[in-house]
Amino acid sequence: MKGYVSSFQSMGTLDGPGVRFVVFLQGCNLNCGCCHNPETRALYAAEEYSAEEIAERAARYKDYFGKDGGITLSGGEPIVQAEFSVEIFKECKKRGINTCLDTSGSLLNDRVKELLSLTDRVLLDIKYPTDELYKKYVGCSIDAPLSFLSYLNERNIPTTLRQVIIPTLNDTEENIAFLKDIIKKHPCIDKAELLPFKKICKAKYDNLGLLFPFEHLPTPTPEQMKKLNAVLNG
Repeated sequence: MKGYVSSFQSMGTLDGPGVRFVVFLQGCNLNCGCCHNPETRALYAAEEYSAEEIAERAARYKDYFGKDGGITLSGGEPIVQAEFSVEIFKECKKRGINTCLDTSGSLLNDRVKELLSLTDRVLLDIKYPTDELYKKYVGCSIDAPLSFLSYLNERNIPTTLRQVIIPTLNDTEENIAFLKDIIKKHPCIDKAELLPFKKICKAKYDNLGLLFPFEHLPTPTPEQMKKLNAVLNG
């Protein structure tokens, strides 16, 4: 079976625990204002690879993974190509490679559930604290990722909760209190990360002839991030 891949990162350290072989799959069902990979949106605008080819690429770096590292499927949105992602993780399991899924949690069907049965860790983005912000800046209801998280909790799948902090939209202590409440209610979450909004992706939008929707928004200061992290971990 073959699927569409935008790019690879051989020695990633920001996409899950340890050193990761990161696969940026093509295709996304959302339209996030803060998207850093706009080139991955269109499903077919990429090269085709087989699941076995990808697993073999990942296996080349197995000596660097240690006890925590492995492969991470990112994107785009990897659950858009859930069937292909299943085959990748099956091939990785054959090779003893740890599996991690970086997702928005916007879809949950039988094929996605099969994928999660092969997933050692999920990196789940909870982007905003309200349904209004989700519908305006993401393109789905907040109920989608929360239902996804409930399933992760039901299946006891280790989860890292992540959020990009975007000043004027979610940089409030009320938002952090919302995240803390989610963490409290879902024991599967054993780690939480706040990531600063950045604009280095603007060059990608310019090259594609697209408008970067959040170009006008400020980036958070180190002091802001330190304060919000203190609230989250307090």
